Amino acid sequence: MRRIELLRDLFVWAYERSAQRYIQVKKTLAEPEPLRLKYRTQLHQVVGDVVRAGQTQYTTIVEAYAQTIPNDDRSIFIEMALDDIRRLHEGVLVRYRLTPAEFRAWKDKLVI
Repeated sequence: MRRIELLRDLFVWAYERSAQRYIQVKKTLAEPEPLRLKYRTQLHQVVGDVVRAGQTQYTTIVEAYAQTIPNDDRSIFIEMALDDIRRLHEGVLVRYRLTPAEFRAWKDKLVI
């Protein structure tokens, strides 16, 4: 009754299998962009502010926010912010602290 060999073998097999799957999954993941991580707060703020303000001409606002970014990173920041705004959808609203109502109101202005 105190034989634990089978249980130990099962645990070792499951652990090795999990480690192999982890390696496979890790290979498929993309490396995070260092500048996106560095300016994550500023990106979230500018996207949220554009939507909350109901701005459809958002390039000017993004460029104004970019003035706080060092010159070396400014153009990349603008590209990332504009890309985030263009790709904004209801699945990522929490990231920018937006409500669905704020997003819909902004999106409706874009269509008109």
